[in-house]
Amino acid sequence: MSFRALVAERAADGAVTTTLQDLQDDILLDGNVSVRVEWSNVNYKDAIALAGMQIIQTFPLIPGIDFAGTVEASSDPRFQPGDAVVATGWDLSQAHHGGYAQRARVPGDWLVKLPAALDARAAMAIGTAGLTAMLSLLEVERHGVAPGDGDVLVTGASGGVGSVAVALLSGRGYRVVASTGKPAEAEYLRALGAAEIIDRATLSAQGAPVQAERWAATLDAVGGQTLVNALAQTRYRGIATTCGFVGGRELPGTVLPFILRGVTLAGIDSVRASAALREQAWQRLAADLDLAKLAATTHEIGLGEVPAFTARMLQGQAKGRTLIDVNR
Repeated sequence: MSFRALVAERAADGAVTTTLQDLQDDILLDGNVSVRVEWSNVNYKDAIALAGMQIIQTFPLIPGIDFAGTVEASSDPRFQPGDAVVATGWDLSQAHHGGYAQRARVPGDWLVKLPAALDARAAMAIGTAGLTAMLSLLEVERHGVAPGDGDVLVTGASGGVGSVAVALLSGRGYRVVASTGKPAEAEYLRALGAAEIIDRATLSAQGAPVQAERWAATLDAVGGQTLVNALAQTRYRGIATTCGFVGGRELPGTVLPFILRGVTLAGIDSVRASAALREQAWQRLAADLDLAKLAATTHEIGLGEVPAFTARMLQGQAKGRTLIDVNR
């Protein structure tokens, strides 16, 4: 059976090029579940993968770290034809064909059955970004930070993780302060539930190692100096979660917030999170996330539009969630 896919290849000069191709099923890699893909999306990791930044480990490869669709065939007893499923992370777009295609074959361990409240499109509006936001919220809750304990900071708030985090936190009753470098997105963030908007410049410059206490918790998607300042402003026994490095991979700070205030820094990994944790997170997303708010964060493109869009994303010209209709 033939299907259409976006294929990434490495050129002689080392550049990554992508083309739409018609492929046959025999190109699909090992897996015990075959899925008719309906929707995928674009994450920052997808953008840097197509830019050639050492995400894709073997070429040619179908990129796309997320997909959602319907099981067509399965030798895994957990999945039956007709099941609605979602896949995020694992080796997708690294060593295994990903979601930028009309068909996929993967190990059953990589799949989660979609809760009844979510269809494939909604699942991809959530995607890795939303899963990461929910894993961050679960970590904050496990730490004991409750609504009413104080302001919660979300950095990179107009991005994919940040947008969903603002909606989730506000829906749970937290007072959310959204940090963004895009003043024009203030109303967008308020519509998602942000109580206050601050300019990212207030967090991106070097500051004192310990600063006035403000945040009961931080959900950071930026890293670098922004995370250092957020930690320096975190309240006694507070927590910061971190999941991104668009602001830098370095952590140019000190141990003082940890020693003097007992602050916790928790790394969030959505790529290899356990099946049980993923299932918990997807159930909570289905229950907690206001899908009407989610709809306001999304727009759609077709497979052929992905390379141009990821280039704009790396230039900071994207907000919210970008869905890919793989049949368009």
